[in-house]
Amino acid sequence: MSITRIVVSCAALALMLPFAGTASAAPVAAGAHAGNGPACTRHLAGTGSADAVRPGDVVCFDTAAKAKRLKITKGGTAQAPVTYSGAGQQVGGIDIDADYVVVDGYTMNEPSAPGIEVHGNGVTVQNNTVTAPKGDDGDGLRFFGDNITIKHNTISKTDNSTGAHADCMQTFATDEDDVASSHLVIDSNRCEQVDNMCLMAEGPNSEAGDGSGEGVSEDWTFSNNYCQTREASQTLMVDDVQHLTVTGNTWAAGPDHAIGLQNKSTDAHVKDNKLDPSIKCEVGIDKSSKPGYQGPTPGCDP
Repeated sequence: MSITRIVVSCAALALMLPFAGTASAAPVAAGAHAGNGPACTRHLAGTGSADAVRPGDVVCFDTAAKAKRLKITKGGTAQAPVTYSGAGQQVGGIDIDADYVVVDGYTMNEPSAPGIEVHGNGVTVQNNTVTAPKGDDGDGLRFFGDNITIKHNTISKTDNSTGAHADCMQTFATDEDDVASSHLVIDSNRCEQVDNMCLMAEGPNSEAGDGSGEGVSEDWTFSNNYCQTREASQTLMVDDVQHLTVTGNTWAAGPDHAIGLQNKSTDAHVKDNKLDPSIKCEVGIDKSSKPGYQGPTPGCDP
């Protein structure tokens, strides 16, 4: 097992199972949605079916069980993704197992960890809030797949106290379900009061030795994020991910160094990040990751 284990447009659905006996929100009128968010084109009850969902739909759930996870299993196409619009609606976590979906505007308070989990291609996760995820490894968000966008989300209060390795975001590539990820954008997110790392990323040939060896993790952009790491040695730990751009981020107080690059994480470009004065080393790197590196002079080990 790894020492630790990245919006969505197009497709999705399959929902929370039984909501009987739980509090529900009042239905909203067709074509409207409570709070902010795109106007609904298709309404589903919490116990409804996703069979009617079509590419390009904006799906809204008229009832929601705060303690139940939203399970999204139906997506759209690259040209017409399905949008699942929350407009602040509270759910007990989100599982995405679909291609070409956008998941927008849900709120999760103390969800089972990971608060959001993505298995799919062409997925956008945006404008969601995950607070204090519980159980498992305590992560706020995990992602597996290609062409994923993660933007404008706030993830906070991940907790290591139970022995978890509670990252804001994490990915790894260990089997046919948990696959390598390429062409990824993680932009303008806030990781606040995070015990472990802002991002823990392990490719298919992870140094931990439990990678699948299948595929490649490459072409990632990590930009304009706020990262507050409280306990880990680094804010970003990158293992076997190539062609990574890290720019415009704010590294808040906490870690020994901001970025760790190891195990052939080559061609990384690092620039224009803001460091808290307490962080003495911005980039730690091993010999195998130095080819193609551009950025501040590395000052420590990863």
